[in-house]
Amino acid sequence: MWILGCGYVGQRLARHYLGAGQSLVALTRTPASCQALIAAGIPAQARDLAVAPLGDLAWAGEAVFHLAPPPAEGVEDRLTRHLVTAFRQTGHPRRLVYMSTTGVYGDCGGDWVDETRPTAPAVPRAWRRWDAEETLRAWSRESGAELVILRVAGIYGPDRLPLERLRQGLPLAREEDSPWSNRIHVDDLVSACVAAMARGVPGAVYNACDGHPSTMTDYFLRVADLAGIPRPPLLPLDEAAGKLSPGMLSYLAESRRLSNRRLREELGLRLRYPDLASGLPTCLPTLP
Repeated sequence: MWILGCGYVGQRLARHYLGAGQSLVALTRTPASCQALIAAGIPAQARDLAVAPLGDLAWAGEAVFHLAPPPAEGVEDRLTRHLVTAFRQTGHPRRLVYMSTTGVYGDCGGDWVDETRPTAPAVPRAWRRWDAEETLRAWSRESGAELVILRVAGIYGPDRLPLERLRQGLPLAREEDSPWSNRIHVDDLVSACVAAMARGVPGAVYNACDGHPSTMTDYFLRVADLAGIPRPPLLPLDEAAGKLSPGMLSYLAESRRLSNRRLREELGLRLRYPDLASGLPTCLPTLP
C-alpha cells in the first residue's frame, strides 16, 4: 500500500493500517518531513510528486491513497498529471482512492447537495481538484484500474482548529450573513478512507462530511467558547469584507449543505462524530 501525501490525515491513516499489520510506504515532498515520518515509525520516502522521477516506485497492482494537495497556483493539477504519466511507465495500481474537495460543486445557494449534483468550480483551488478528478477518471478508463473519489468537507480535529485566528480577534461575518458550510472530524475521514478502499464502488464519488452543516461563523464561535477564547467581533458582510483575507472571502461566497447518505448507506460508515457538538470536545485535550 502507498500513501501519497502523508500529512495530517495521511499520518493517521498510516497508523491505522500499520496497527492492522499492513505494510505500506508513505511519500512526502521534503526530506525533513520524511525523516519526521520515519521517526514516528511510518516507512517513508521523500519525493516531489510534481516533478521528481517516479520510475523506480513499485506501485503496480497495489492500493494507493492519493492525498497529496495540488500546486498552489493555476487551474491544473500538474502533480496528478505527472503521477498518471508515471503509472503508465511503471505499471498501474490496482485501486486508487483520491481525496478531492466539496469545493468542486461551487456555490449552490444553500441547497442540499448529493453526488449527482453537477460540478461548477468557481475558484482556482476548486478547479485544480476538478482537473485532478478528470485526469484520474481518464486514467481509470484507460487502464482499467479502480478509482474511488472522496469529496471532502472542511477537516477539523486535534491540532486542526482556528485557534490562532480567534486569538487575534479577527472579525467574522455575522451569522445571518454567513453561508452554509460543512465539516468532518479527522477520525471519521480516516474511517471514510478505509471504507472507500475496502468497499467503494469503482468509479463512485462520495461526499465525506458529517451530514450536519452549519455556518462558518457558528463553527468559529463554538471553537472559541470551548477553548475559552473571547468571541471575535461579528460584522455585516459588507463591513467585514475589507478586513477578511481573500481566502476567507472565497469561502463566504459559496453556500451548500452536503448530504452524506451515500457515505453511510453504500459504504456502511457509522460516523463517530456526526455533528460539531459531539466532535469538537474531542479536540480539547490538546488545547493550551
